Amino acid sequence: MTMAAEVITVAQMRAAEAKATADGNSGFALMRAAGEAVAMQAAAKVPRGARIDVLCGPGNNGGDGFVAARALRDRGFAPRLSLLGEVSALRGDAARAAREWGGQVEAAFAPADTALVIDAMFGAGLNRAPAGAAAAWIEAVNQQPAPVLAVDVPSGLDADSGQPPGVCIRARHTVTFHRLKPGHLLLPGATFCGALVVANIGLEPGPADTWHNGPALWRAAWPRHAADTHKYRRGACLVWSGPELATGASRLAAQAALRSGAGIVTLAGARDALRVHAAHLTSILLVEAAHPAPLLQDGRLGACIIGPGAGTGEGTRAAALAMLHAGKPTVLDADALSSLAGDPAALRHAIRGIVVLTPHEGEFRRLFPTIDCASKLDRARAAARASGTTVLLKGPDTVIASPDGRAAISTHGPHWLATAGTGDVLAGIIGGLLAQGMPGFEAAAAAAWLHAEAGHRAGHHLVAEDLLLHLRAVLPA
Repeated sequence: MTMAAEVITVAQMRAAEAKATADGNSGFALMRAAGEAVAMQAAAKVPRGARIDVLCGPGNNGGDGFVAARALRDRGFAPRLSLLGEVSALRGDAARAAREWGGQVEAAFAPADTALVIDAMFGAGLNRAPAGAAAAWIEAVNQQPAPVLAVDVPSGLDADSGQPPGVCIRARHTVTFHRLKPGHLLLPGATFCGALVVANIGLEPGPADTWHNGPALWRAAWPRHAADTHKYRRGACLVWSGPELATGASRLAAQAALRSGAGIVTLAGARDALRVHAAHLTSILLVEAAHPAPLLQDGRLGACIIGPGAGTGEGTRAAALAMLHAGKPTVLDADALSSLAGDPAALRHAIRGIVVLTPHEGEFRRLFPTIDCASKLDRARAAARASGTTVLLKGPDTVIASPDGRAAISTHGPHWLATAGTGDVLAGIIGGLLAQGMPGFEAAAAAAWLHAEAGHRAGHHLVAEDLLLHLRAVLPA
């Protein structure tokens, strides 16, 4: 199995660089490796001899640009280098890179007749809005037609949060080093980065707690069933139904749980709602119940799902708390989250087992009103720690966070998943995987990826039911 793509913060990157230099590696060797990686990417994008504008800043990101410019010149290209500031003000490795460049250094940027712009003004360390000449250069780059290759992160982007505090380079390509940073994947940062390349510059891998979601992250935890298995051993899942005129969401969740491998799925609720379900379902059991408590006594039950179409009244809140108290792995989605809004303490105190929360941003704010971090990754992590649950914070940059500190960023989903009912399918996939014994974090990460992959297979203009048709094709064997 290939390794999952790790994601590290700016502080973790600096720690990796500090360890490398403490182990006897020179900072300039790292800069040379970074600059040459940039030059290699640039050379593959334009014809030999082409004019390439290299915009350098006053720090080590600018030093990477000097190295890249020299490497491109040696390969037969025509780099034109511009520097924010004076060469005499450069220090350390950046100053050495400037000396080794040895060519002309422009004090202004005039994007004329260029085939490619290399943005080496500011790297991952920038955490404030660019101003003055830097802001003017960024705006000039964004107004000219040539493609832009950013070094590390597009200048103006906060590499940890993915937020641009001011003007920001819009790159077509970004070369980063050692590992991805959160801002490459979180929105709106991902829209500024373009296509991403991670270059190895010789740093040693460190302990990782964040990943770019993909099968390598959760494949080892995928359920495996013995030859003598049966439907209850494969996993029994209970889905709480909505009322008579709101049955569709819970039905989608139940079907998704069954399609994702659960051996038996039961929809429980009021008789009038079950009559509607009966007109649509054949493989899912229907059980009349005013409250889930009696059903939760079944020792064969592997997981519960509550929230899709359930309504936001006291009945949903009571049913959700009963599921949590029972200690069964539980998915709280949609109306269940709204029913517990503003009371994270009640949620935390009720939990007896694995719980996965699946809020969108509005539900998240109502459920965790005191958590207000700039980074979506930080918000999800803080909520997971505060609640003791796995939090899947939905969106085109879905974040999955575990209470133990692990997190994954899922960017695989197509925009056409933004339609009614798809979130109910996602909740059902998670519940189906939990019922089969998959841990909460891995089940949520796997479900997010499989949901997105089914969306790609279904294509543009899908409706939620289409995901059910394509889910079987994307499940691992």
